[in-house]
Amino acid sequence: MKILSAAEVDAVLDDLALIDRLDALFRAGCEMPVRHHHKIAEPVGPGSTDAMLLLMPAWTRGPASHLGIKVVTVFPDNGKRSLPSIYGQYLLLDGATGQTVAMLDGTMLTKRRTACASGLASRYLSRPDARRLAMIGTGALAPQLIRVHAKVRPIEEVAIWGRRPEQAAALATELSASLPQALSRPITVRAVTDRRQAIGEADIISCATLSSAPLVEGDCLRDGQHVDLVGAYTPQMRESDDEAVRRARVYVDTRAGALKEGGDIVQPLANGTIKETDVIADLYELTRGQRQGRAAGDATSITLFKSVGAALEDLAAAELAVMAR
Repeated sequence: MKILSAAEVDAVLDDLALIDRLDALFRAGCEMPVRHHHKIAEPVGPGSTDAMLLLMPAWTRGPASHLGIKVVTVFPDNGKRSLPSIYGQYLLLDGATGQTVAMLDGTMLTKRRTACASGLASRYLSRPDARRLAMIGTGALAPQLIRVHAKVRPIEEVAIWGRRPEQAAALATELSASLPQALSRPITVRAVTDRRQAIGEADIISCATLSSAPLVEGDCLRDGQHVDLVGAYTPQMRESDDEAVRRARVYVDTRAGALKEGGDIVQPLANGTIKETDVIADLYELTRGQRQGRAAGDATSITLFKSVGAALEDLAAAELAVMAR
């Protein structure tokens, strides 16, 4: 059995190769039961924020098939302890025998596949000439998303906004040094304090937070933008307001997940802002050519992609990591 640490998973996964593999597995499909959610109420006593245990299985069939399951914990109060909010482990099994193939760090696997799922969506939905990125949020996913978006599109400028300006500044300083090397081209990264202005100036807005109140408002958006919503993983949370969803052409990673779990879709569905038929496509339909993303030359549509994560993405990333290792 192989054991891959977080550093090893990070080292062996190439962003563009993972995007290609996600594209291929969404086209091919796999067995993916609905994820199991188990709420852990007030885990450290009265007044603490409820935590979550997630179980995410997926498998393929055939002689080279695999079965995988990710175990994830989400403890929102961990930030107060200077700890990550999300931890996870991934178990990859042989699909023909059930024999253990590998154990991988699920936290890093989640970061990398989540960012690359947004990169896959951007290939279909953002303008090919997108050059300005606004990153809302400064958590563990922010640098991953920034790097992937900058590999998929010719991003030249990145504006980072966070609730804590000092964290946005620290991330901007870090990426100003590391990102040009990763991309092999110049790129300007800066922290900003005016979130609405940053959104209005961007070609792509990526948001990865635990917010329950909208941070991407529809009256800030302009024609031709692409909105990438990665946080807000429960129906009670959201990162965009009704106006943003109403104005946009809406896409999701999976209909089964996003229409039931992500507040950015669940809440406007519940209040009548949109109908289920207003969700144009998920990644299955986009990769299979069953529905269209942004048409060539379309510089006016606002596209909005809501990601809640899918076990298929973990399986694709785990298989790629083990093969590369």
